[in-house]
Amino acid sequence: MHTTPTLRQDRRRVVEWEFQKLTISRDFSRNVVTRLLVEHAEHGGWELDRVRVSPDGTRRVVLRRKIIRQRATLPPA
Repeated sequence: MHTTPTLRQDRRRVVEWEFQKLTISRDFSRNVVTRLLVEHAEHGGWELDRVRVSPDGTRRVVLRRKIIRQRATLPPA
């Protein structure tokens, strides 16, 4: 698994996304892959960005989630 923070432009503002790339073997059934992706979504806050199925049946999945930055609430000293 590989996680890469990058910037993508949103119409209203700049949104920073973190990406996770998964390569899933063709040996896993559709139900198993679905459960794996649901777990990532529910517990990690990931959403599906892209899925590619290669001719040999390997799935290349890209998940993404927003990086939320906290702003300082206290005025500078």
